[in-house]
Parts: sequence; C-alpha cells; structure tokens
Amino acid sequence: MSVRTPAKPHTGGSPPGLLARIAGWAQRHAGPAVALWLLALIAVTAASTLVGSAYKNDTSLPGTDSQRVIEVLDQHQPRGTADTVQIVVADQQGLSRPATKSRVDAMLAKVGDLPHVAQVESPYAGRATLSDDGRTAYATVTLDGTDVDPEAVRAIITEAQAAAGDGLQVELGGDAVRAAAESGGGAAEGAGILAALVILVFLFGSLLAATLPLLTALFAVGSTLGLLVLASHVFTVPNYTAPVMMLVGLGVGIDYALLIFSRYRSELRHGVERRRAAEIALDTAGRSVMFAGCTVVIALLGLLALGLGALQGVALGVTLTVLMTMLAAVTLLPALLTLFGKRIERSVLKHAAKARRTPGDGWRKLAGVVQRRPWTPLLLGTVALVVLCLPALDLRLGFADAGTDDPAKTTRKAYDLLAQGFGPGFNGPLIVVSEGDRAAAEALNRELATDSGIAAVTPPQVSPNGAVATMLVFPTSAPQDEATSQLVERLRDETLPAVAADTKATYLVGGSTAAADDFAAAVSSRLPIFVLVVVGLSALLLLVVFRSVLIPLKAAVLNLLSIGASLGVITLVFQQGWFGAQPGPIEAFVPVMIFAIVFGLSMDYEVFLISRIHEEWRRTGDPIQAVREGLANTGSVITAAAAIMIVVFGAFLLSPDRMLQQFGLGLATAVLIDALLIRCVIVPSVLRLLGNRAWWLPRSLERVVPTVALERDHRSEN
Repeated sequence: MSVRTPAKPHTGGSPPGLLARIAGWAQRHAGPAVALWLLALIAVTAASTLVGSAYKNDTSLPGTDSQRVIEVLDQHQPRGTADTVQIVVADQQGLSRPATKSRVDAMLAKVGDLPHVAQVESPYAGRATLSDDGRTAYATVTLDGTDVDPEAVRAIITEAQAAAGDGLQVELGGDAVRAAAESGGGAAEGAGILAALVILVFLFGSLLAATLPLLTALFAVGSTLGLLVLASHVFTVPNYTAPVMMLVGLGVGIDYALLIFSRYRSELRHGVERRRAAEIALDTAGRSVMFAGCTVVIALLGLLALGLGALQGVALGVTLTVLMTMLAAVTLLPALLTLFGKRIERSVLKHAAKARRTPGDGWRKLAGVVQRRPWTPLLLGTVALVVLCLPALDLRLGFADAGTDDPAKTTRKAYDLLAQGFGPGFNGPLIVVSEGDRAAAEALNRELATDSGIAAVTPPQVSPNGAVATMLVFPTSAPQDEATSQLVERLRDETLPAVAADTKATYLVGGSTAAADDFAAAVSSRLPIFVLVVVGLSALLLLVVFRSVLIPLKAAVLNLLSIGASLGVITLVFQQGWFGAQPGPIEAFVPVMIFAIVFGLSMDYEVFLISRIHEEWRRTGDPIQAVREGLANTGSVITAAAAIMIVVFGAFLLSPDRMLQQFGLGLATAVLIDALLIRCVIVPSVLRLLGNRAWWLPRSLERVVPTVALERDHRSEN
C-alpha cells in the first residue's frame, strides 16, 4: 500500500479563489451588500404577509391499505372536510339528572351561537354518545371549515368549560383544540437565540463580535421564512416545515458565520490586515462551510428517495434554508466585517493581549493525552456510542394523539374520560371497508365480533350506491399500544383474507393507527436506498476533497453511530418515558428527518476539523503534529459552535409540540456527542493510529479523482 507524501505548501502569486473574490466584492461594496439583504428581507416578508401561506399536510401513502380506504370512501361516500371539536362531559352522579342535563343543554346552545360553529350534536340526541354507566358523554361540534382561527376555537373552549362545576367536568378534544393549544409559539426560538448570544459573548469577549454571526443567521432565516410561505403556493409544504426550518436555520446559520468569523479573528491575531484577513477566512473556512453546506443539502435531498410526499416538502424547505445561510455567510458577513472592522479588530487584539496563554494550549494537551494511548479513548468512546444506540433497536413509530399530551391539558383529560367511559380503543377506532354486497359485509362483521382484541364493532353502513360498506372497529387496547398494531396486522394477514376467500369481496383496514403502521413499513422498506444515497454521496465528496479512502469511511461509520445514539436517547425519553416525558411512539417523521439533518450537520465539524488537520499535514508532513495543531486551532470553535447548536435545538424542548420536542432533543444530543466525543476524542485517536495512512488513496483512483482544494496555505503569502 502506497501512502502519498504531503504536497508542498502553496506559495504566493496564485490568483485568489472564488470565495476570496466574493469576499472582496462584499468588502468593496459593504453598504450596498447589507442594503440588498435588508431590502430582500423586507420584500419577501411583505410579500408573504400579503399573500399568506398555503401550507398543506400531505399524509398520503400511495399503494397502502390505509390510503386505499381514504380513496374508496372519497369515491363512494364523500364526506365534508370541516374540522370538529368534541366536548366531553362527565358527572359521577349521572348525566341524566334534570339539573345536569339543563346545564349541558344551555352550554351547548351558547357554543352553537359562537362564530365558525356550523352544528352541535347533543349527547342526549339518542345516538350512542352516552356511556353505559351514564356518567360520560360527548357532543360533536362541527366547524364551518378547516384551519379555523385558533382564537375561535379558544372561545369554544372557554364557553364550554364555563359550565363546569358542582360535580360536572367539561373537557374538549379534537385536532382543532390541540392545534389551538399549541399555536402562538416563539418562546423556543427566543430562548435559543438568547442563549446563543451569551455563548458568543463569552467566546469573543465582545457584544459586537458576538452579534455578527447571530445577525447573519437571522437575516438568512428571516428571508427564507418569507420564501417558504411563497413556495407553499407552488409546492406541497406541511405546516410544521416553518418551525423545523427555523430550528435548523438558526443553528446552521450561526455556526457557518461563526466558523468563518473565527478564522477571521485568528488571522487578525497573526497580524494580518483586516481586508486580507476576511479574504483568507472566506478562502479557507468559507470553503469548508460551502462544502459542509453541500453535504447537508445532499442529505436533505436524500429524503426525496423515500417518495413520501410529507417529507419532500420539508426537505425542500430546509434545503432552501441551508442554501440561504451559505449565501449569507459568504456575502453578508464580509460586508458586516468591513463596516465594523476597526471596532472588531480593537476588541480582538485587546482580548488577545489579556489572554494568559497561547490560544489552543488546552486542546493541544488534550490531543497529546489522546495520542499517547489512542486505543483506550477509542474503545471507551465506541462502547459508549454503541450502548446509547441499543435502545433505538426497540424504536416504535407512530403519530401523536391526545394520549401523549400533558395530563394537565384539556385534550388529555378528554381523551382519558372517553377511554374510561367507552373503552381504551374508542379514541382510535379502525376503519374497515368492505367492497362487495351487504351479505359480504355482514359476514365480516360477524367474524370481527369474535376477535378477542376487538371490544365492539358497529353495524355495516352501506354507501348510497351500495358498492361499499363501512364498519368502525374499536380495539380493546389504546391507539398507541403495540397490541393495537398487532391487531391491525392480524386482521390484514389472517382474518380478512379468510373471510374474503368465502365471500369473494375485498376488505381493507384503515384509520390513524393503521396509517402509522403503513408509514413505518414504507419508511423501513425504502430506508436502505435513503441511507445508501446519503452516505454514498457524502463519502464520495469527502474522498474527492481529501483524496483519501479511510477519511470518508471513518466519517460514515462515526456519523451513523452518532445518529443511532441520538435515536436511542429519543427512545428512552419519549417512548419509555424517562425524565417525566409522556411515553408513546416516536413521531413517524422524526427518525428519517434526524438522519438527514444530523448526517449533514456532522459533516460541518468533520470538514472543519479534518480540513485544518489536512492543511497542517500538507505544510509539515507530520501526522501527529497535524492532529494537535488542527485540534488546537478548531477545538474551541467546534465546542462553541456545538454549544450554540445544542442550546438552539435544546430550546425546542420548550415547544408544546411533541414532534418538535423530539427533533430538538435528537439534534441536540447528536451534536453534543459529535462535537465532544467524536471530533475531540475518537477522531484524534483514529488519526493517531492511522498516521500517514489516513491520507492513502489507491493509485488507480489517483488518476481519476479530480483535485478539489478545500484549503489554501496563505501564511507564505502574508
């Protein structure tokens, strides 16, 4: 095996790179550059405000039974699409008492007069809306459309709960109620931004210097948010894309600007003139940022390989965010550095003069400790990652419902009351469709009634054209229990085929629980292609940039371990209920989104650290010293960047939305593991063991792999 010797350092005289030229333009036209960004932000914000959003949640799963149920019902017995609200009333003394009945009827009459209320069905109307013991009942409030103003829903909640008291409990459920309770966020984003500012001030010792990366990220995210609203009129964009976009955009935007600004500050400390320092920062750290951003984009676009409509809109939205943050980092940031350059330079030099030790000394010592006995930290770190990955083996996908809400919320109380009064399966009935005559539907109905996992089944409801019949099946278990998923599997694989063999009819099982199972199956079947696309393309980019086979292989393995560890932590917290979280399945969209985002973000630190190590190796030819100097020059920046991402992502644990909480915890955990354990401990250990072999590339590939210079040695040019 041949090992390449390091190339000679770059000497002066070569033309500046593209990013250096971009930085030069932004510096020469600093005022217009900032003005253009400001005008763009104002324009897209105004346009998006005037046009409004057209978000649409595409939950279709082509080719699945649950999707076919929806299509059959829409074809043969179309129903309205208006939202509904359930008003659940309970009284231990019985709801049939005249005084109680009078209070409930009066409350429902007032609710019926509220705006956006189209119809109210009383629990006393003779339908099966009163429990057998007479203590629990529910009224159905039909709204006059979908996406009703949350304030109108809150008015219904207030009016209904005003009737509670003297033994009568009134709670409300339904998607509209849950959405109204979760709207009006902003605390998570605000907390993340404030915490990021504190970390930046601590790192740079200057409020002005700390503000620049944050300001760059806010311009990028603000502009993208407006573009996303406009794009929702052209593409199918789910309504949860905006908070996910802000989650990723703030973390990535601050990080990218921070990496470039840190190199700029380092050059100032070496006595480089301000304009030249900005050009060098863009031509070195800027290249790393652009490459890392490209890997994030590749990972996100890999979601398109899954062929799931709901994820495609999110992938496009977050991809747009990353592209805008990259653009802001290489155009807006240099302009801001020019406008505030003198004050920043004074602050940097003053802070450096007060420093009692050479920057990076602590990281050099850490690298020395790791390199003296590399096997020990490597084995201990790998074992820790594997242990954290193990809980993910039991990960169970699903969709959140009121059963995972906080017990103090009215939606959770309504859910529990219905489960107590009508059985645990009442909150998530299965929809069984029979395509055939009435006799076929009744034959299936009789067979379903004998299943021990079914508490009740409604009589067949035949469509007006007589082509299909629909039955609601109430399991004995709750919607999110594994037993309910097993019931769906048993019905599809055993019960329905057996009856169909006799009746020659077609039977389908749908409903929310069945849809969650179908989504999990669709993701599992397409996941290998997704992983292959993301890992393969990212590894190929690393191979081209670093001209090494082992560097991309190491990166792929360690990134997969960090993702597995983050999913393991999510499983422990949200599925098993650690730290007081409500136990339940993991949101079906979360694992694949975390995989795409984390794999891309992990490349940020990989590229930033390895490119600096590679730069030192090319300059000195000493692999041990290269690792030490690379870690010394990037360790504090990687730690600060990771801390910022952790607080930005972790702040989303404050969100009332369970899916965003899982995103926040998963991303924060992955970044913590990646930045501290992998980049600062495991990677130096691996590179110490590999030595010069880390940069090995077979001669057969040497001839075909193009040369892409990620780093340029500017020291000899100054």
